Parts: sequence; structure tokens; C-alpha cells
Amino acid sequence: MRAGEAYPVEVGCGLDVGALAAAALEVGDCALLTDSTVGPLYAGRVRRSLRAAGWRVLETVEVPAGEGSKSLAVYGEVLRRLARAGLMRDGALFALGGGVVGDLGGFVAASYMRGISLVMLPTTLLAMVDSSVGGKTGLDLPEGKNLVGAFLQPRLVAADLGFLESLPRRELSMGLAEVVKMGLLAGGRLFGALQRLAEALAGDAGALEELVLLSVSFKAGVVAEDERERGRRAILNYGHTVGHGLEAASGYGLAHGEAVAAGMVAEALLSRRVFGTDLVGLHERLLREAGLPVRVRGLEAAEVLGAMRRDKKRRGGEHRFVLLREVGRPVWGVEVGEEEALSAVEAVLEAA
Repeated sequence: MRAGEAYPVEVGCGLDVGALAAAALEVGDCALLTDSTVGPLYAGRVRRSLRAAGWRVLETVEVPAGEGSKSLAVYGEVLRRLARAGLMRDGALFALGGGVVGDLGGFVAASYMRGISLVMLPTTLLAMVDSSVGGKTGLDLPEGKNLVGAFLQPRLVAADLGFLESLPRRELSMGLAEVVKMGLLAGGRLFGALQRLAEALAGDAGALEELVLLSVSFKAGVVAEDERERGRRAILNYGHTVGHGLEAASGYGLAHGEAVAAGMVAEALLSRRVFGTDLVGLHERLLREAGLPVRVRGLEAAEVLGAMRRDKKRRGGEHRFVLLREVGRPVWGVEVGEEEALSAVEAVLEAA
């Protein structure tokens, strides 16, 4: 793919990470960032692959699994570990894990020594199809999600589908939320491939590979047109305006994929009101096939709306949404008033 500088995105089973990285950038010192769930399973294998290709692994930093590691405190500790290990500006950071590790590792790489090389090794379906590609990095603040961050394109993304074998069914569903989103945005072949959602949820390797490849290809094309999100790249936020509000209102106890699923239903309702095209039933059917909920329990609409008011996309006091005129025809920057936004949020909330 091409996004700013060209870099490869490799998708397959049993990838030789060390050799792929050696082909993409100069071999030298590196560090491995992972979390407490992924590290015990795969860090040893990745270190062996790197060393076999000539890499010098100076440090393996393991952070607690979960959204809480996207914090300034954890970020600072990772920087200090790299400094104590002696990693210099010509070194590389390998981010082995899901979206949290990728977001944290990306911001570490963007800022440590004013920028070092980054290699993404996504281990969840969600990270493979979404956060590992495109160059967005970020940390959360108590005031909201991803309020600190930078753009940094990785030098390589290596998505080994073998990592998905250890994922529970719910984690596959989290990734399929983004696949559904991109199918609705893209239309065409990717939308047609959504008929394989049930197969993918059951762990079928062929279905997973097809959906990952098509999703990455679509996102790569969008990012290549608009790397810094000044225009069309905004379409990738479909479902996320409400979704991020739901996450924040839950104290980040609600999983990202489940929040985005409900967010897409809410934004499909807004699309119906604005454009008159009823895609709500289609959204609900696809999301259920992916094993995802279409409603969220136990949250207050006022709290969700309060979190949405801190959304980076707001301008002049109005909420800005990505809406669907129809499948494959997204419209970004649609201004929606407070009452309409509140009504859409209320429609996807259920009493506890």
C-alpha cells in the first residue's frame, strides 16, 4: 500500500517477522512492546524470528492488557524503559498486540528520540483491519479517548492470521464490527464479502483472509488519498462519533467493537432522517451475523452526549457525523443538532 511513504502490509499465516522486517528496513537494534495477554503467548516466538534475521532485541516491554495502558503514565514508563535499554534514534520498535499496543507503541515511536521506526504486528482482527494501518496513534485522557496523539506511518505491517487462532469468539466479533463498517462504506466487492461474516466468526481461515485483505485494501486506498484526515479519510469514523461517546460514558468498560456497532445503528437512524434511505435493518442484520449487539445497556443518554461534545470533529457547537446516503455512498461532515443526536443515542440504549 501507499500512504505518505510506501510500506508493505503483509497478510498470511506463519509469517517470518524477522525476515519481513529485514526486507523493509535496515537491521539493527530494536525493542518489542507487547501486553500481559499477548506477551506470554507470542513474544518469545517473535524475538526468535527477529534474532534469526540479525536484529538485536534490547528490551521487551510488557504493559498491562486493556485500554488503561493508553495513558500518559504507561507511556512515560515505556519511554524510560527504552532509554534505559539504550535504544537510539536508528532503532526500531515492534508493537505486538491489539489496538491498545498499536496506539501506544505508535505514539512512543513518534515521540521517542523525536521519532524511530515502527513495525506493527497486530494480533487481533480489530487491529489487523483497522488500527494497524493508516498511521494514527494515540493515548486517552480522563476527559476523552484519543485526545493525545500523532500521525506516524509504520515501516511494515505484518498481520499473521495464525494469531487469531487464540482469540475468543467475542474478540473476533470486535474486529468484524470494523469489517462491517468498511463494507457499508465501500460497497462493491467488500460489501458482497460480508456474506461470509458467519464463516469468519466461526474461525474459517479463508473467510478471515478475504475479509482482512479487502478491508485493508479499502482503508489503504482511503488513507492514501487523505493521510492527515483533512477530507475523505473522515468516512472511516462512521459509527465512531456515537461509539466513542458510548465508550467514554461507560468509563471504557464497553468494548470498542460493541460501541461502534451500536454507534453505526444510531448513525444509520440519523442517515434515514437526513437522506430518507432506510439502512437500519441492514445494519442490524449484518451486526447480528457478526455476533454483535445493536443496543447498549446501562448508560444514560445525557452522559453519552456529554462525551460526544468533546469529540475532535465538532465545529461551532454542532455535532459532525459521517452518514450513509446509501451503501457505498458515505457523506462526511454532516452537521446534526443536539436534539437529533440525543434522539439517535436514546434509540440504541436499553435500561439496565
